[in-house]
Amino acid sequence: MSPSSRIEALAKVARECGLEHIVLLSGRGEEGAQRSEAALKASGINTTILRASWFCQNFSEGAFVEQILGGRLQLPAGEISEPFIDADDIADAAVAALTDPHHRNKTYELTGPRALTFRQAVAEIAAATGRPIEYEQVSMADFTGGLADAGLPQDLIDLLKELFGQVLDGRNSGTMGGVAEILGRPATDFSEYARRTAATGLWS
Repeated sequence: MSPSSRIEALAKVARECGLEHIVLLSGRGEEGAQRSEAALKASGINTTILRASWFCQNFSEGAFVEQILGGRLQLPAGEISEPFIDADDIADAAVAALTDPHHRNKTYELTGPRALTFRQAVAEIAAATGRPIEYEQVSMADFTGGLADAGLPQDLIDLLKELFGQVLDGRNSGTMGGVAEILGRPATDFSEYARRTAATGLWS
């Protein structure tokens, strides 16, 4: 069953149970995400769509953290920039969407306040930690092979391959004002995320 079919089935059950509103965390510029959004909207239930850029937390909680700890992040990404979003901002936006009816049937584009390349993001993490951490661009084959050798599940490897191979092409480099629109405050800058995370000792 495709993700959009799962969303359609979920919305059907939700309506049957009397649920009035669903908040969907979606992706930016991803065809699969757009199909899931359409399936949810077609159900007739009230929706709020939160389209988020790449998470800052990928560097501290996700697929990249082990390489950051090892001192070198290797990815198949060149000089395309991405406005990384702090997951705490996404969580705050989701709470607002769930608790304030004003946000029903709206779509918010959630990004950080500036776009960075992965090389620049790694440099900011290195500066925050005081450790030498390097970035190296590698081929897609080397990247996916390394993930498989590290034991990552195939569905995650396929997702990362799609994101790096198709979505990270510049289409999402622009910053958007969704965080300020829904929360009434600026989005968290990547440098603040890096300083806050470095202070926990996680990257030491």
